[in-house]
Amino acid sequence: MPLSALPPVDDLQTTVLRIPTEAPESDGTATWDATTMLVVEVRAGDETGLGYSYGSPAAAAVVHEHLASVVRDRPVDERPATWLAMYGALRNAGAPGIGATAISAVDIALWDLHARLLDRPLGDLLGRARDAVPVYGSGGFTSMDDDELRDQVAGWAEAGMAAVKVKVGRRPDDDPRRVALVRDAVGPDVRLMVDANGALEVSGALALAEALAGCGVRWFEEPVSSDHVHDLRLLRERVPPAMEVAAGEYGWSPWAYDALIGEQAVDVLQADVTRCGGITGFLQVAARAEQAHLPVSAHCAPQASLAVAAAAPAVRDLEWFADHARLEPMVFDGAVLPSGSALPVPGDRPGHGLALRRPDIDRWRA
Repeated sequence: MPLSALPPVDDLQTTVLRIPTEAPESDGTATWDATTMLVVEVRAGDETGLGYSYGSPAAAAVVHEHLASVVRDRPVDERPATWLAMYGALRNAGAPGIGATAISAVDIALWDLHARLLDRPLGDLLGRARDAVPVYGSGGFTSMDDDELRDQVAGWAEAGMAAVKVKVGRRPDDDPRRVALVRDAVGPDVRLMVDANGALEVSGALALAEALAGCGVRWFEEPVSSDHVHDLRLLRERVPPAMEVAAGEYGWSPWAYDALIGEQAVDVLQADVTRCGGITGFLQVAARAEQAHLPVSAHCAPQASLAVAAAAPAVRDLEWFADHARLEPMVFDGAVLPSGSALPVPGDRPGHGLALRRPDIDRWRA
């Protein structure tokens, strides 16, 4: 179908799911026992696009009360104008946070819809820089006992993943022992990463970085809050030379990354397609990073991230986050599984290839 013949958006629908975790989980700053997902379906003609994000169920109200009116009746291929209009519609209500997760889910659905109307895989519509995206295993929650932690990371290594990431920061005095356990479980050749989720102050983060260097830790994510850009830069300058500082998962728009880039606060930018404005926003973040010669790591939501991560040359890898890696195949048919250390980009299905498992999700509706 030629672009000029693409129909306008007819309707938007939302579904909120609250899916319990297998056990209570925690990181350096938060505890949880369930994951909330906002699913958005956007219809045009005979096709429906599917998008989703993680966060608060209040995002569904944002879609219906603020975004639906600016998306409905617009041609599907007017995504940049629609994207800007969605941010504009939240000028007074507030785009960061819940608003951004709503925008992101709608934007992902619009990209999926566009590809389906053209009967093309989303990866082809976006243009591919690669046919598969490297992934790393991510979890290692602070709530895990030693056996659970060892089994999880060893499983990723045995599956062929070249890197694993675990949570730190809740009990910093015990973190060196836990990380040493992880190193022993995965062996010397697997890249080791840690994430404090902003739990520490500068002095404590620097002390922990030095303590973990002996285990070969090569990535320290959010040692302090991403809101403290100057502290991140200070840590980046002082951590052991082989250790990268990463942050950016709470960038609620492409513009939120300007401070991290301008202050040279990180070695790696993290962008979350379900938070930073969807696929349209993620592409803008990746373009900013490429201009600054910074790599991008796609944060969480692997099925939503895959096509755009493959399209952006600046993207280095994608997070195979344990909660989302478990949840997404439960909610969607067509979820892609890693092959060794990479996630292959599907090329045989229109759109991103996901479809709601409608008979299965009713039990989780919030």
